[in-house]
Amino acid sequence: MPHHILVADDDPHIREVICFALEKAGMKTTGVADGAAALQAIGRRAPDLVVLDIGMPEMDGLEVCRRLLHTSDVPVLFLSARDEEIDRILGLEMGGDDYVTKPFSPRELVARVNVILRRARPAAAEPVDNRQFSHGKLALAPASHAASFDGKALALTGIEFSILKGFLARPAHVLDRDAVMASAYAANIHVAGRTVDSHIRNIRAKLAAVGCPDVVETVHGVGFRLGRCG
Repeated sequence: MPHHILVADDDPHIREVICFALEKAGMKTTGVADGAAALQAIGRRAPDLVVLDIGMPEMDGLEVCRRLLHTSDVPVLFLSARDEEIDRILGLEMGGDDYVTKPFSPRELVARVNVILRRARPAAAEPVDNRQFSHGKLALAPASHAASFDGKALALTGIEFSILKGFLARPAHVLDRDAVMASAYAANIHVAGRTVDSHIRNIRAKLAAVGCPDVVETVHGVGFRLGRCG
C-alpha cells in the first residue's frame, strides 16, 4: 500500500508542487489549504505523515501540530519561511519530526519524507534490528522503538531515537555533527548545524526530565559523545 501524505499549505502552487513530487515518488496525497481543514482530514482518515506549513492564516501549522499531539502520533514535516524558527519547529512542545525551509527542493522534501516514514514504520522487507542497546541506565530497543532511562519510558521522535542509537552503538567515540546526523538522515540530505544542535537539545531536555542530565556531552571544537547516563 502506498503511503498517504496530507499536505497543508495555503499556497495552491506550493501544494501542487509538493503533491506532484510525492505522487511521482509513489505516494498518495491529499491537499488542504488551512489548518482547520487539515484537522478535519486527519479526523476522517489518519495519514502516514503530514507536510504542514507554519504560516497558514487563521490556524497556523504550530497550532495544528499542538492539537494533533493530544489525539495522534502522526509524524509531521514542517514547512517554514524562516530558518530561525527551527527551535520552535523541532521543540519539545511541538514534537515536529523535521522541517524544510522555503524555497525548497522538491527532491529534498521527498527524501526527508522518506526518512521520516522509514523511522516511523520500517518496511516489512527490511531486516528487523533485534539488538538491545544499553549504557548506564539508558536502554534502547530498536525493534519496538522503545527507549527508557532507569525504567522510565521516553517519548522520542524517530530522528531523536536514531541519534541516540548512533551514540549507543559507539559509546566511547566523539562524533562530529556529520556523524551524528548520518545516523538519522540519508547521505544525500544536507542538514544544517542548527538542526543538529536543536535535536541534541531536545534529547538532553527529555532525558533531564527523567533524571539524566548528562546524556550527551559537548566536546568543544570536536563534537559530542555519550555521557555516563548513570
